[in-house]
Amino acid sequence: MAANTTSDHCREQAERCEADAAASDLTEVRDRNLRSAAAWHAMASRQQKSEEARAEKDRLAEAVRQRCLA
Repeated sequence: MAANTTSDHCREQAERCEADAAASDLTEVRDRNLRSAAAWHAMASRQQKSEEARAEKDRLAEAVRQRCLA
């Protein structure tokens, strides 16, 4: 995953794949797009957890900095 990939980006990709699947008349293409959508949803979930952990780490670091400067 690229360094600038966000959970929102992953969700957008999943939605695009789902729309492509819904628009497809070919079973193989529809199935491929649904598999891709599932993979994008999984990446979004993992990325969301990483973003939340990073935000918590930043909050804790800021609290420590404030205590040290007080």
